[in-house]
Amino acid sequence: MLANRLNAIKPSPTVVVSNLAEQLKREGKDVINLGEGEPDFDTPDHIKEAAVKAIAENRTRYTQVDGIDELKRAVVEKFARENNIECGPQSVTVGSGAKHVIYNAFMATLDPADEVLIPAPYWVSYPDMVLLAGGVPVPIDCTADARLKLRAEQLEAAITPRTKWLVMNSPSNPAGATYSKQELLELAEVLVRHDDILILMDDIYEHIVFDNCEFRTLAEVAPELQHRILTLNGVSKAYCMTGWRIGYATGPEQMIKAISSIQSHSTSNPNSVAQYAAVAALTGPTDFIASNNRRFSERRDYVVESLNRIRGLNCTTPEGAFFVFPSCSALIGATCPDGQQIGSDVDFVNYLLRDAGVATVPGAAFGTDRFFRISFATSMENLKLAMRRIESACEALQIAG
Repeated sequence: MLANRLNAIKPSPTVVVSNLAEQLKREGKDVINLGEGEPDFDTPDHIKEAAVKAIAENRTRYTQVDGIDELKRAVVEKFARENNIECGPQSVTVGSGAKHVIYNAFMATLDPADEVLIPAPYWVSYPDMVLLAGGVPVPIDCTADARLKLRAEQLEAAITPRTKWLVMNSPSNPAGATYSKQELLELAEVLVRHDDILILMDDIYEHIVFDNCEFRTLAEVAPELQHRILTLNGVSKAYCMTGWRIGYATGPEQMIKAISSIQSHSTSNPNSVAQYAAVAALTGPTDFIASNNRRFSERRDYVVESLNRIRGLNCTTPEGAFFVFPSCSALIGATCPDGQQIGSDVDFVNYLLRDAGVATVPGAAFGTDRFFRISFATSMENLKLAMRRIESACEALQIAG
């Protein structure tokens, strides 16, 4: 009955974790959900007011397939103002979320057996979107000593005649790794030598950076590559608009036209009211971003410090996004109070949910085992309780040797 392509993919692990946590809550269990990847702050009032105004003015009909003119102009101005990327409305596309734009881009460009290089740990949906489009995801393991970032020599070694795309995410989900200008330039040196490779720069966490970290994107630091780069962003994270579902990108005009063509036969235009809200987001005040980041930073520091005090866990400090990605390697092989053994990061995460009532996501979901992801996009009260529960659960484990 179902298409064979579905045999190659699985439901999003982060969605599965969140759904399970919510199910357990409905059953009366006390669960703290640290698996969700969305800000816990409300959408700013001026953005909501723009949506209300759009409804009052009956801007509720079909729009251009890939975005209203006002939003495309706002995106063009955003890229010029914040990223030093010059583009025109004809090279901008707007979709129903950044994920939608990525999916369309892969559908527009991938032929069977085309390879897509994906540094691991990676966002859970990249490989499955590649598979759905008929391509072959090729993970590249990024090591802890490189702070889970892709190195130029790794990129060079991974490229084959079938390589079609390189996917980059900075700051990254799940590790918060953020590429510096120099690190991007080193990767650019490799990419210049391979002029048939497309590059996806997923910048969705662009504005959520800490400790004076300076965000840079590849088309900015290596403009000679801009004709091969799809620079992706959206309003979901920085503007606290996850449910509004507006993502956007700039890239080669031929690709943008192909994306629009695919969208015209699938979803058609993004939600009209959400588009007008996104215009307000990109053109309105942004002081709330710095305020939100200060709260994120306080939470991050607390969680990292707390995790590093817990026996068997080790956590580096992320430079961006709102996740930490601690290692639980020292606890693999430990025995739970009920006699079950922790054989993997998946077992460890299941143990935390079962015995501690804390929902997290295993590193295996991101292509890197022996780690797990925690979102600190929740209240400090929740985080303090969760850290106490995780500490108690780890202390209860019997570690061999």
